[in-house]
Amino acid sequence: MKKFVAVMAVLAAFVPGLFAQVPEGYGVVDSLVFTRTSMVDTTLVGRSIFAIMPAGVTVFQSDEVRESVYRRIGENDISNFNGYRIRIYFDNSQHAREESSSVMYRFKLKFPEMSAYRTFDSPNFKVTVGDFRTRSEALSALKRIQADFRSAFIVREKFKYPALEGEQDFRVDTLRVMRKL
Repeated sequence: MKKFVAVMAVLAAFVPGLFAQVPEGYGVVDSLVFTRTSMVDTTLVGRSIFAIMPAGVTVFQSDEVRESVYRRIGENDISNFNGYRIRIYFDNSQHAREESSSVMYRFKLKFPEMSAYRTFDSPNFKVTVGDFRTRSEALSALKRIQADFRSAFIVREKFKYPALEGEQDFRVDTLRVMRKL
């Protein structure tokens, strides 16, 4: 039976009007499928644009310009910038080590897509989450997080440039599935 439904779902995607007449005892359900699109062309990640130029293309520039670009890329890898994170735990009690570990574990279960960091600044254990470029990004995440971590608040921290994963678009497809009633 499952194979029949799967075959009908595939056929429905390619044959318009297939479910115009649904057999008796069956119903059609539309489902939305969200697929994350890539932020960058992954074939170019880690490659030099100068090395992959097509044959016959000549770039006229001084070596200083090329070296300046590579130097700037290298500086970005090691430099920190001011951004925002959300502190969900801060304590110096006797059991703070275990509690901070537990809080971090609970957070990762609830929000697996967001980064989490546990630090010890004597005498305090801290758990901060997220890598936000702007305060408005942090505020929108804070609203979601405060439902589970009521004492959460925004802090300003220095860290490496975060990936742009949160700004990705999604492609939405509709999948029509015929199910037995």
